[in-house]
Amino acid sequence: MPVDFAFSAMAKRSDRSPASWRRPFNRWLEGVEAGWSVPLLLACFVSVWTLYLSVAYHGAGLHPDVLETWTYGRHFAWGYPKHPPLMGWIAGAWTSVFPLTDWSLQLMAMTNAALALWFVDLIATRFVTGHKRLIVLLLLMLTPAYQFHAQRFNANAVLLAVWPLATYCFLRAFETRAPLWAIAAGFAASLAMLGKYYSIFLVASFALSAIIHPARRAYLTSSSPWISTAVGLLALCPHLQWLAETGAEPVYYAATHVRADFLTSLQDAANFLLGLAAAVSVSAVTWVLIAGYRIKRLPRDIAASDPNLKLICHVAIGTIVLPVAISVFLCTDLPSLWALQGLFLLAVPVGCSTSYRIERFYTVNAALFVAGIAIVAAVIAAPVHALYRNSHGYEEGRSFYHQAADELTRLWHEQIGIPLSIVGGNDSLGRAVAFYSSDHPHYGDPFAYQYSLALPHEVTPERGWAALCFDDQYDCIEWTERMAVQAGSYVRREFSVQSSLFGIPGVKRNLVAFLVAPLREPDSTSSSLANDVGAGKISADRIMESQNLFVLMR
Repeated sequence: MPVDFAFSAMAKRSDRSPASWRRPFNRWLEGVEAGWSVPLLLACFVSVWTLYLSVAYHGAGLHPDVLETWTYGRHFAWGYPKHPPLMGWIAGAWTSVFPLTDWSLQLMAMTNAALALWFVDLIATRFVTGHKRLIVLLLLMLTPAYQFHAQRFNANAVLLAVWPLATYCFLRAFETRAPLWAIAAGFAASLAMLGKYYSIFLVASFALSAIIHPARRAYLTSSSPWISTAVGLLALCPHLQWLAETGAEPVYYAATHVRADFLTSLQDAANFLLGLAAAVSVSAVTWVLIAGYRIKRLPRDIAASDPNLKLICHVAIGTIVLPVAISVFLCTDLPSLWALQGLFLLAVPVGCSTSYRIERFYTVNAALFVAGIAIVAAVIAAPVHALYRNSHGYEEGRSFYHQAADELTRLWHEQIGIPLSIVGGNDSLGRAVAFYSSDHPHYGDPFAYQYSLALPHEVTPERGWAALCFDDQYDCIEWTERMAVQAGSYVRREFSVQSSLFGIPGVKRNLVAFLVAPLREPDSTSSSLANDVGAGKISADRIMESQNLFVLMR
């Protein structure tokens, strides 16, 4: 306790007479209400962490989840095989403006994280002013959700921005009961569901929190919740129709997480809570250092806080308790990373319920701590990670994506002489070739080894196809070779690729490629494939046989 008072006294002295190096930071704190401090913070956040990703993964491919998201986004649909469509829509819109490069999609991921933090700030602005708003953002920046989790832009990461947006719209609809905010709340909730079905826990928490709120009668007897419900269902109608017409494949994929072992699901639920505790541990320690002896006021401050702030707190409880209860009841697994997008629901009530003044001394220190971590990550951790990755590689083969795509494209042009339009085989390799090959072929049925994705109508198997497997993926090789044999005219090639980082050679890996000739031979350049295998054109019947074989094997 004496130490706490000593720090408190030092903080007050620093606020009265700050050191010269603290004055620029204090001016930054003063600019919060002027409107430029938060955008500056978020711009620096995006810049530093995009730099980190560019250095740490230089020469390596994008994460398979990101490539999957981009693959989905290549053509607009109301749904995709594994997940709802929002992540694909965003990736498709982004790459229609930005180039197909690693840094472009890394920038997309960090922009999504920054947008999430901006929406969180909109919520915090409803309850606090000045640098207390920054405290909330800084605490969230000390979690892994907005850097490391965000970099894998997938069905989980897309919720980082959508959940706070939906929460803000719901809060405004509850406060004002205005039709426009009710419409916004319903539409934002539908976006959350189109991001991932896990968002049902957020929507259910909205409903439960409204029911236990003191102003529930005024809200529930108004038109606001019913407008939100109608708009949300209407916005979901195209996706629901797509599910009905296509067999609801994303629902079946979600059902693969159901376990038959109650004890295992119970253990997963415990690990879920422990994982969330670990994710907020650094932020929690930082908050304890900021609050000092005043931390004991936290329960009392939350209890006495604005009823609408307690509404946010109740939503936070719901998004944790409901998944745990449902998971144990249905015996499903429950990774904690599914809930990282909801960490802001904890930070907002804690940071905004304080009844006491927080000295600028602590806010500046927290900002320096956040900046220090980011700079060390970009300058030291990123190069170390790049060197380690180059010499050890990844199980999914990210270190070889560029080289594999280039070599397969070269072999195809050498043998066939026309652009490669279809690629299959191992999922991660197939998507990598689609992204990194200069031909940008399409990846999908009937040649995708594991997860289906319909090819565009204009892309047909008669145009020929190629496939890749790592040489230790025997199931993939056997399955793809059977497809190639059914097609009739094909070449099998084996080659090695080696990762490289600024000229430093890294690990090697062997791959097996299958090249299947088009139904109609292109110009004379395609004759080399027929010479290699001593076969003629592929018949349409053969193509249909390969498709039927694919269906049977799935």
